[in-house]
Amino acid sequence: MFYFTEITSPLGQLAAVCDRECENLVGLWNRGQKHFGGSVKIDMVRRDDIALFSKLKDWLDSYFNGEKPDAALLPLAPIGGEFRQSVWGELKKIPYGETVTYGEIAGNVAVRLNRRSMSAQAVGGAVGYNPLSIIIPCHRVVGANGSLTGYAGGLEKKVFLLKHEGADMSKLFLPKSF
Repeated sequence: MFYFTEITSPLGQLAAVCDRECENLVGLWNRGQKHFGGSVKIDMVRRDDIALFSKLKDWLDSYFNGEKPDAALLPLAPIGGEFRQSVWGELKKIPYGETVTYGEIAGNVAVRLNRRSMSAQAVGGAVGYNPLSIIIPCHRVVGANGSLTGYAGGLEKKVFLLKHEGADMSKLFLPKSF
């Protein structure tokens, strides 16, 4: 069993999920986003009184107030296999307000997993399944040409988060299909 709560944010309603011991966050999703719920495949029970959720709300308030809270302050336990965990580990390294490409992450993951190369598309898939959006900053990943693609919560939210963090938007663009 997992527990969840809902949090109101500038992005809309967020759903936060913790493990049954109420010790680790396993999910933070925008309501209705692609891959909502991710690998949390069992029942979730709403509980708004969990101390960890209060800590998360404080962290999010700090973030949305323009501060740079450290994700290490939150106990994170995203559920996923070795490859996804490797990708999510690389996402955690992206500094506030900066961007990296899927290809750069692919190169780092290849080194970490002792492989000669790694597909940027495979990395994109793992990024899309990031269960802890905002905290594990998948919004900071862009296409090699500066295209703002691949945000499960929606590109308008990705743009909002990057602008909120003061990222240099001058070399970034929305795909024509947006």
